Amino acid sequence: MDLNSRLFDSIRIKPASEESKESGPVCESPGCTHPGLYRAPKGRKAEGQYWRFCMDHVRAYNAAYNYFDGMNDAAVQAYQKDAIIGHRPTWSMGVNKGGDARPSTEPPRDWAYVDPLGILRGAGVGGSRRAPGREEPERPRRSGAVRKALDVMGLDENADAAAIKAQYKVLVKRFHPDANGGDRSFEDRLRDIIRAHDVLRAAGLC
Repeated sequence: MDLNSRLFDSIRIKPASEESKESGPVCESPGCTHPGLYRAPKGRKAEGQYWRFCMDHVRAYNAAYNYFDGMNDAAVQAYQKDAIIGHRPTWSMGVNKGGDARPSTEPPRDWAYVDPLGILRGAGVGGSRRAPGREEPERPRRSGAVRKALDVMGLDENADAAAIKAQYKVLVKRFHPDANGGDRSFEDRLRDIIRAHDVLRAAGLC
């Protein structure tokens, strides 16, 4: 191959910048003709979808972007609360997940769990997880305040006086400032535990 041939002089190669402008996406901002080289999320209910913008428009879009736009304060708080546990459903300790659920006081969510097999609701493909012919023992009926106090202490509704007293001692020892080198950041948690214990004691459970 003769590299000095005049045929090589007639070959023209487009600069890389020009080629990318022609083949790449165009900025999706109205009226803009610059290359859309930068992605910007479309927002809530459109996860995984993106706009294509030029540098100037993606900066403007990001500066004004608000994932919670259109949600009221209660819905934002519920979303942030669920974000702590990865938006997975949870149940209090000792609560029968397959039984009747207590009515929720939280605002309705505009995001949903995809659970076609009912696994997150405590039921498999065949329905309830309970073994056929086996009846669960009747649980003691507790007031809402007592159930909340037991939940604060990490106990189920079947906890007896001995279990409540033992758990109270463990929690107080764990969160007391003296047990944490004088760190008082756990005072709110300790205060909740003491109040919960007072509620259980007033109810005659310990």
